[in-house]
Amino acid sequence: MAAIRSICVYCGSSPGRSEIYVAAARQLAAALVERNVRLVYGGAGIGVMGAVADRVLELGGQVVGVIPQALATKEVAHPGLTELHVTASMHERKMRMAELADGFIALPGGIGTLEELFEIWTWAQLGFHAKPCGVLNIAGYYDALIRFLDHVAAEQFVKPQTRALLMVDTDPAALLERYAGYRAPAVAHWLDRSQT
Repeated sequence: MAAIRSICVYCGSSPGRSEIYVAAARQLAAALVERNVRLVYGGAGIGVMGAVADRVLELGGQVVGVIPQALATKEVAHPGLTELHVTASMHERKMRMAELADGFIALPGGIGTLEELFEIWTWAQLGFHAKPCGVLNIAGYYDALIRFLDHVAAEQFVKPQTRALLMVDTDPAALLERYAGYRAPAVAHWLDRSQT
């Protein structure tokens, strides 16, 4: 795989209940800038989304936001980004974010974050892209989800190779290091319709 130049971060437009989520977003931002990796994200200026973008910008990094016109007001489109792409739909937003990124990380967020994560992970399973996908598990936020995904694999609704495509770490720098050496597995020999 080519060098990681851009990472798409999925995360909440809310700051969440604990300050630790915003703090983690800022830590991830610093790790991105340290590696000269551009942030691609949902374009909002609020919540965890705003925190990660603000910190990248404060540290002199580049931030590309992608937001649908319908949410530009609701999610408060960030006014100070390096680039802001306004799309006609959510589908176009997700496709554009995927095109702009060399990898994907989910920070804490709500159902929109989960939907984006599961879709991009599914695309990896199907071989639509060969980019790393992962979860930054802050303060155990994703513990229950990770246990459930392991259960789904144990019950043979997801193949072990598919489960392994989704990396999990608690440290942003460590996750990015894993991405730097990522090589997507071949999918044709183990993907079939019985486990999607």
